[in-house]
Amino acid sequence: MTTAGATHEVEVIPHGPTDMLRHSWVLAKRSLATTWRTPEGLIDVTLSPIMFTLLFAYIFGGAIAGSTQDYLPLLVTGIIGQNIAFASVGIGIQLNADMEKGIFDRFRSLPISRIAPLFGAALGDVVRYVLLIGIMVGTGYVLGFRVGTDIWHFLAGVLLAILFALCLAWGPMLIGLIARSQRAVQGIVFMTLFPLTFASNAFVPTESMPNWLASFANANPLSHLVKALRALWNDPALGPIGSHSGQWQSPVAWTLVWCAIFVAVFAPLAIRAYNRKA
Repeated sequence: MTTAGATHEVEVIPHGPTDMLRHSWVLAKRSLATTWRTPEGLIDVTLSPIMFTLLFAYIFGGAIAGSTQDYLPLLVTGIIGQNIAFASVGIGIQLNADMEKGIFDRFRSLPISRIAPLFGAALGDVVRYVLLIGIMVGTGYVLGFRVGTDIWHFLAGVLLAILFALCLAWGPMLIGLIARSQRAVQGIVFMTLFPLTFASNAFVPTESMPNWLASFANANPLSHLVKALRALWNDPALGPIGSHSGQWQSPVAWTLVWCAIFVAVFAPLAIRAYNRKA
């Protein structure tokens, strides 16, 4: 563009994978700073799982497993799966709010990777998921829950749960980018997640369900995650990390397959929606 005899060219700065990760990390720290300034936003990963654990343990424990103690190995992993799903609602709402406030317009004017704000938002939620898992396991230990395997299988379960949460988050991020209001984001995502959380093996054995519902529950991605956590944390036959009873391989593999599906389906759609709006 030429103005008053001067020529001004808009410089296009290419961004490689390293730049994208660096920019995403900076924006993730921004997301974390926002979280710590509004600690009430952590209720869904702190007080909420504790409340669900106490209610479900003492109300349903005896009816489902015979005792609260016997129900805890099922319940703790089930609550983690449920709250990982519900916690993903927050990232969709936050993206929608940032869009309304014009924050992404500011990002657009900066020399950063175009998709860094999306990756940064996802990375910023890692702390929320770690906090959720830590609080859930701690609450379970107070009530009598114990991990029946070694530290390596426990950490493998933690990493698997966080990976699942990050991949699942692409769905709510897509809704947050295309919905017209934060209330719409909350309604749409919750409407989708409720069948996944309750029509699963999170709280009851699928064998007790009607055949058609059991088929859905057994194919449910959340069921595979919960089953993988139960195998990795509750199966004493696993022993050291190098030995196994074979029971954990299938649910872990299926969980990883679902992670790949979430990213393959929702990530391109979310990036496209972001590029069209931002």
